[in-house]
Amino acid sequence: MKLPRRQFLHLAAGAAVLPAVSRIARAQAYPTRPVRLVVAFAPGGAADIVARLMGQWLSERLGQPFIVENRPGATGNVGTEAVARAAPDGHTLLTCVAPNAINAALFDNLKFNFIRDLAPVASLYSAPLVMAVNPAVPAKTVPEFIAYAKANPRKISFASSGVGSPLHVAGELFKMMAGVDMVHVPYRGSAPALTDLLGGQVQVMFDLIVSSIEPIRSGKLRALALTSATRSNLLPDVPTVGDYVPGFEATGWAGIVAPANTPADVINRLNKEINAGLADPRIKARLAELGATSSAGQPSDFGRFIVDETEKWGRVVRFAGIKPE
Repeated sequence: MKLPRRQFLHLAAGAAVLPAVSRIARAQAYPTRPVRLVVAFAPGGAADIVARLMGQWLSERLGQPFIVENRPGATGNVGTEAVARAAPDGHTLLTCVAPNAINAALFDNLKFNFIRDLAPVASLYSAPLVMAVNPAVPAKTVPEFIAYAKANPRKISFASSGVGSPLHVAGELFKMMAGVDMVHVPYRGSAPALTDLLGGQVQVMFDLIVSSIEPIRSGKLRALALTSATRSNLLPDVPTVGDYVPGFEATGWAGIVAPANTPADVINRLNKEINAGLADPRIKARLAELGATSSAGQPSDFGRFIVDETEKWGRVVRFAGIKPE
């Protein structure tokens, strides 16, 4: 039977609308059960704290519990792989962090691809490190430190929280870009590293602001620069490394990703609600206490950032010849 042209166009238009209606209905129905928000590290870190804040926010906004699940192991790879292999329906998410981008180059035998197997949902925050020295180091500025390091090759030790950690690769990036040769001393965590920096057993450390700010304020450490592109309200008088080493930037960060092939409408709804949470004064205030600033944006923005970070730290890992312990 041949349909009249007007009736055919009407039916065709209706058929075209159906997928869009279906997507909208699916997004409105999501989530249909509790959501697991995996943190691939032990409780207590900044990413864990912010994940719990955001989980509570999303629970209230979307009507289902967002349950934070800590799955530490293998420098974050255990929890990350679990999410990469989960059903792509938006009910299993990962709070990804800077080590995920570093691990992509650090480990040769990962059973997942950080960029290919996980879909960006939303960025949460970024947090600078602070380049701090023991007061026995004569340098009071980054240029003075570079000159001192070049005059004393391999006589300066820099501490980190472990091989391949953000604190480690920040120091290696500085070595690479400033053209200095320092000895890396890894510790099992940032606390013992900071203790030895205070005691003078090591000379410099690229540390989290929240860990070093009190020793800096009391004069037990000297802050030379921040590793972010801009200054921090916590240390407003401290310049950035990039002021003296153009292009240098190394920050801690966190965001939310989902298994690849998670429906775009589900990702977009999550993104919208997460961005709303990042604009909430209570969450912004808590981020500030952690030395972090919110970094709201679209999934595509976060996706480009992940690719850039993975490529950058891959170059550093190869340049420094870093191997996992």
